[in-house]
Amino acid sequence: MAGDDDVFDVIVIGAGPVGETAAQRVVRGGLTAAVVEERLAGGECAYYACIPSKALARPMELAAEVGRMPGLELRGPIDAAAVLARRDRAVSHFDDTGQVRWIVNVPATFVRGRGRLAGPLRVEVATPDGGTRELRARHAVVVATGSEPAVPGIPGLREARPWTNREATSLERVPERLIVLGGGAVACESAQALHALGARETTVLVRGDRLLSRFEPFAGDLLADSFRRSGIDVRFGTVPARVERPVPGGPVTVRLDDGSHIEADEIMVGLGRRPAVEGLGLETVGLDAHGPVDVDPSMRATGDPGGRLYAVGDVNGRNLLTHMGKYQARVCGDVIAARARGLPDDLPSLRDTADDLGAPQVIFTDPQVCAVGRTEAQARADGFTVRAVESDMGAVAGASLQADDYVGLAKAVVDEDRRVLLGVTFAGPGIVDLLHGATIAVTAEIPLDRLWHAVAPFPTVSEIWLRILEEYGL
Repeated sequence: MAGDDDVFDVIVIGAGPVGETAAQRVVRGGLTAAVVEERLAGGECAYYACIPSKALARPMELAAEVGRMPGLELRGPIDAAAVLARRDRAVSHFDDTGQVRWIVNVPATFVRGRGRLAGPLRVEVATPDGGTRELRARHAVVVATGSEPAVPGIPGLREARPWTNREATSLERVPERLIVLGGGAVACESAQALHALGARETTVLVRGDRLLSRFEPFAGDLLADSFRRSGIDVRFGTVPARVERPVPGGPVTVRLDDGSHIEADEIMVGLGRRPAVEGLGLETVGLDAHGPVDVDPSMRATGDPGGRLYAVGDVNGRNLLTHMGKYQARVCGDVIAARARGLPDDLPSLRDTADDLGAPQVIFTDPQVCAVGRTEAQARADGFTVRAVESDMGAVAGASLQADDYVGLAKAVVDEDRRVLLGVTFAGPGIVDLLHGATIAVTAEIPLDRLWHAVAPFPTVSEIWLRILEEYGL
């Protein structure tokens, strides 16, 4: 039985940025909360993904910027040791003391241990001392356990102990030879950053015919060209048949389906992620033990008969992006607090809409790639009357001042029936800060005739908005 000290209004399983946000939001709504975490408070994003990967990529971006500016040059290669030391500072040397303090100051109760569902509104925690603590919730349990790297069943791959994003972002030494499997965000960011830091023989193996297959085709094409110019070997339509590593920690050999092979010091897998639900006890509340946890627009688990279980972030499979998980957590926290006060379920402010309209995403490579909403192909598949317009970003005065031989492209997808934007994609150097304006335009469904009056300052890269609208005919 749970004692009085183990009863809370809401229990959150997972102390990553999504779980932390959910706890903060329910407390803001006047409820009490406990947050359960087995590993580092702050989660994958803080220690093995978003933060360290961008700390590793930033020097590469700056080096590329210097290379495009006459009169400037690097004095030698990037100092990998200094970059790794800065990475260590960015992840607080893998010490979560500050994150735990933040949770406690919410205020919420932090419980260290592995949490699992033990029936409706009940959570069992296996504590570090080998004991078990039973927690009980009055109003809701929120699952925010995130996701884990997926390692496919290629013969010999698991035995070779491949890197995932975790090893790639926490590495202590950059390998001379690196093989990367995959053409998505994690694979592309890691391959380019580590190549710039000293992985001189970097080979990227892609099963499909382009990089970043979920983006507009031009984005992957520009990035592939950049990879090749920097010396990264990109191979499309390539399927590993077997991986061999006879000596642990020794060289690894990838044998391809065409009979050829590649040898490297390390192999990294960047082939997607799966919900982190193993041992979570979803079956105790009538859900599929393997996940993901299907949710409605309020983040409530659709298969939970009691209606008191919620799932936010990667574990629900809607959008595997930290900022979208935090958005879902805000929606979820507000919903739980409102329902605890007896407010109706159909308040518009308590409904998730950003997931459906299209999540903003940034790929921190050179060139940078960012997009929000639907691609042209997605919009047509969804039945919209579509017109797509493209504009050369290098022709904008602000871009030409930013770098010589600036190469970039912008594309907007327009719903012709309503004359609003369905999606926008940018690819080019230094363009990530253009994305939020595009996100506002897409999610707020601003009419193009009104958007035309949002004047961009001269001379900045943001004038690409004027070029896009002129290309459309405004």
